[in-house]
Amino acid sequence: MAKLTDMQIKAWIKAGERFDARSDGDGLYLCFPERYSVPFWRFHYKFAGKARAMGMGTYAELSLAKARETARELAARVALGYDVAGEKQERKAAALAKIEEEKNAITMLALANEYYERQILGRWKHPDIIRRRIDKDIGPALGHMKVEDIKPRHIDDMLQTIVKRGAPSIANDTLRWVRRMFDYGIKRHILEINPASAFDLNDAGGKEEARDRALSRDEIAKLFAAMKLARGFSVENDLSIRLLLLLCVRKMELCAARWEEFDLANAVWHLPGERSKTGKPIDIPLPALAIEWLQQLHTMAAPSSWVLPARKMQHRMVPHIHEGTIGTALGKVKPHMPDVPDFTVHDLRRTARTQLAELGIDPVVAERCLNHKIKGVEGIYNRHDYYNERRDALNKWAGLLDALDKGEAYNVTPITKGRKKTA
Repeated sequence: MAKLTDMQIKAWIKAGERFDARSDGDGLYLCFPERYSVPFWRFHYKFAGKARAMGMGTYAELSLAKARETARELAARVALGYDVAGEKQERKAAALAKIEEEKNAITMLALANEYYERQILGRWKHPDIIRRRIDKDIGPALGHMKVEDIKPRHIDDMLQTIVKRGAPSIANDTLRWVRRMFDYGIKRHILEINPASAFDLNDAGGKEEARDRALSRDEIAKLFAAMKLARGFSVENDLSIRLLLLLCVRKMELCAARWEEFDLANAVWHLPGERSKTGKPIDIPLPALAIEWLQQLHTMAAPSSWVLPARKMQHRMVPHIHEGTIGTALGKVKPHMPDVPDFTVHDLRRTARTQLAELGIDPVVAERCLNHKIKGVEGIYNRHDYYNERRDALNKWAGLLDALDKGEAYNVTPITKGRKKTA
């Protein structure tokens, strides 16, 4: 028979009456010791011949009626052979363990950042390329997830999202990098399996076929004209495309260039080895036209130390323009060239090489203009850098570009003078 009433309990609380425990019967006790500001319920029972007890909650949380109902449920479980206090301790331990696990969980973004800092910085020539893959693709798609929760379907969703935006080569690159990041995580005992290991290029952007697209002189002239018509196409983008064409350099060699590399007074660009694909420094002669364009960029870039400073600071480690900026800008120009087959920023280098050949530039000199290594035996024994020959070739190429830009006829006089052979 119940011994407690709500009226009694409220009177005890109002009077501030304290007690260790008062029974309601059937193992239910109300406790109100000195150190507590509110009474609480406790359930007492015997398990395997030993007295056991467990807390049930405060009187504010459980009314008398609810406490009696809970005590009856606990008594029924004890009758079935369950140690209800032990079960509660196990639930509490599991909850604490989960909280600790969540606190120490490694997210994909944390793994990617650690991989970048430990494996990329100081080791790769263009760490900003990997940084952008993290910031633009890996982070947004997987960054918030715990690494152990990432499944192959999540990898597939990320890759297909990239492919759908028309960037299959970026999908391939992203797959390569996440695969390496997960392998790094396995080495660090952060995870046990690589969820990207089963994927190949066919699951991403597909096999990348070698391109052979090069713009003709007529198409170059149309490009220059279209750049003047395109809306939202900045002067910086215009000059960037012109410089890529004229100097035959790779996109990131220009995008990540600093002004300290340029000696405009002596008309030379000292491209350092750590930023060159060959790993070796090269002096690039600057035609007068290139110097004119660079001076315009210098005025617009001031006071930045970068030739093409970032226009939107997306990440503190990438202070120059994004690798896709010029390609995106080129997309604004193409609608003004409806009769010109599609081409990419990378096709500009192939265009320059093709036009150098049509200008009669010696093949080896033309290859060195593109900073390609000389192949075969000659590449081993011939250490001549062809600086003067490259300067003459780029000056001739600049003359052609200037004429095409102005809509003038350009008569080609091939360079027929033999190059100097140096053993």
